[in-house]
Amino acid sequence: MAIKDEIKSTVDSNDVVLFMKGTPNFPQCGFSGQVVQILSYLGVPYKPVNCLEGDEIRQGIKEFSNWPTIPQLYVKGEFIGGCDIVREMFQSGELASYLSGKGIEVKQPAKA
Repeated sequence: MAIKDEIKSTVDSNDVVLFMKGTPNFPQCGFSGQVVQILSYLGVPYKPVNCLEGDEIRQGIKEFSNWPTIPQLYVKGEFIGGCDIVREMFQSGELASYLSGKGIEVKQPAKA
């Protein structure tokens, strides 16, 4: 149960959290890399969590969200989705609007 408490604490104490494979400077999968690029483009500060650091975190985040894949994006404690959802929201401009609506500064508006 400790890993779920740790995940909950991380999600609750950071406005934007990205559970990903690898790090922002060295993503270990294309999907994680795409979400990093989207967040970087929008200029959104976020807390990255490398799910490859241990099986406990990799399995724990899937159970925590009841979502089978990584990356996973959380905003203000709410699970947003994985790469496909984040990419679709970004392309439609919905992601920038959503983040702004949550009080998170977006430096560049998304272009549809």
